[in-house]
Amino acid sequence: MDRTWTVVGVGGSLRVPSSGIPGEEDQVGPCEQLDALSPFNPLSEMRQKEGKSMDRPHRLHPVGTTRSPQGRVRHPGLEWDSNSAPFEILRRVALWRAQYDESYGSMVFFRAVSSLSRLRSRLTEQPNLKNSVRWLQVQNSSDLDLLSQLRELIPQQQERLKKLKSEHGKVQLGNITVDMVIGGMRGMTGLLWETSLLDPDEGIRFRGLSIPECQKVLPAAKPDGEPLPEGLLWLLLTGKVPNKEQVDALSKELRARAVVPDYVYKAIDALPVTAHPMTQLTSGVMALQVESEFQKAYEKGIHKSKYWEPTYEDSLNLIARVPLVAAYVYRRIYKDGRIIPLDDSLDYGGNFSHMLGFDDPKMLELMRLYVTIHSDHEGGNVSAHTGHLVASALSDPYLSFGAALNGLAGPLHGLANQEVLLWIKSVVDECGENITKEQLKEYVWKTLNSGKVVPGFGHGVLRKTDPRYTCQREFALKHLPHDPLFQLVSKLYEVVPPVLTELGKVKNPWPNVDAHSGVLLNYFGLTEARYFTVLFGVSRSIGICSQLIWDRALGLPLERPKSITMDWLESHCKKAASS
Repeated sequence: MDRTWTVVGVGGSLRVPSSGIPGEEDQVGPCEQLDALSPFNPLSEMRQKEGKSMDRPHRLHPVGTTRSPQGRVRHPGLEWDSNSAPFEILRRVALWRAQYDESYGSMVFFRAVSSLSRLRSRLTEQPNLKNSVRWLQVQNSSDLDLLSQLRELIPQQQERLKKLKSEHGKVQLGNITVDMVIGGMRGMTGLLWETSLLDPDEGIRFRGLSIPECQKVLPAAKPDGEPLPEGLLWLLLTGKVPNKEQVDALSKELRARAVVPDYVYKAIDALPVTAHPMTQLTSGVMALQVESEFQKAYEKGIHKSKYWEPTYEDSLNLIARVPLVAAYVYRRIYKDGRIIPLDDSLDYGGNFSHMLGFDDPKMLELMRLYVTIHSDHEGGNVSAHTGHLVASALSDPYLSFGAALNGLAGPLHGLANQEVLLWIKSVVDECGENITKEQLKEYVWKTLNSGKVVPGFGHGVLRKTDPRYTCQREFALKHLPHDPLFQLVSKLYEVVPPVLTELGKVKNPWPNVDAHSGVLLNYFGLTEARYFTVLFGVSRSIGICSQLIWDRALGLPLERPKSITMDWLESHCKKAASS
């Protein structure tokens, strides 16, 4: 049976076909100096051809394996550690299995076990090796069932969490300061969130993969296209990169689940058409709650060890159905109210664009990118934390996600993306499209001096340009480089950070994800800024629901932090000062 291994790195990826895998009793050994394998080594050949120097990876070896006294692998993993390598070369090389070569004394390059279905790896997180190589398994087409994957993974992760609690439960993670308590708990570590991790400098990583890495390795609808959201959903739930067949199977499953009862539409119709799109979306999600499998199972007395199973059903149903509800809200408010049915030939992001009424292939690609990069941003943001908090009370996914949407609708969270486009249009209305950088700088100061903020800049955690902004900018450079609003956004990127730095009150003067998305949507005809947060909400269903499944699988408890008063704080600070 053939397998494909994918090398993932900051600059790109390459796939490595591997067939004739040796048996389970074979020893997994290291590989000394890749470029010493043979005179036919493709890395050496590429080095000579390209005329570029490259670091030598040292000793590729499996992480997390155990051996018997005879040196046999008992519990092999597929996580590989290496030093940095130049991916501008590597991603263009098809590494084949390197066989043992006596003349060069090389070790066997790849050895694995025959029980391929058991060899499923988690991503290796290496914070101290920013350019490290990650080896991921791209599973074969027989492993199409997402649910069976979770059934295998969950016991392993339950045991892992149990061990963490029993062996390291008293380890301190940091100190809590008064600033943290009264400053929105900024920087306070207090949540377990498996699906993503936000680094202040590098940005978001989905199960260890950065956005550029996801763009390289997640399946796309076409060559060099944007990643399909279904691929990210698979990655968030399993920690594994899916292949195209798995993504296609998941797309088909989501389409089959995408059935919205008529009473949901009637619940939305009961609201004035002038109601905010987020109000209408939340009402539709709440109406879907009638379909909750978790609620039915809980009322029948399901054992807590099985909570995750109906949660899984609810979550996938919700992810599948929320685009239909969101599309209806758009068509009801801004168009003729006619429902556009699903297209069985399209994927999740493509279908969402289609149901909104946009069928330009570039718009379909934009929606795939948009949904993917907005899906998850670790657990501390308002919408993710709200969903986690409400779900900790064993509220079903519909109730939890509905609460998350209400948090997302706030001006300081998801509503910011509509405010960015409105602000940019106000610049054009007052100064024209051909505004100079100096004029733009004056307008920025005018905004700040009036007590307002420049929307789309700054972030509660990030301290550099948001990678989600960067990938949208790359999309614009590829598809709409001459659009006047995009050119204005580019000028803002140059003008605003120095102004905010000069102001001296901003820790992060760089643009965030909201600074760009509205301009892209506007270019393809989705000009209704009040609706933009709904797109954010549809995207966020993937991340929130993925983590919610793991919340129930891991048996995470009711969230109950301790609150204090200012009297308590003052008393505590006085005692601390005197001691």
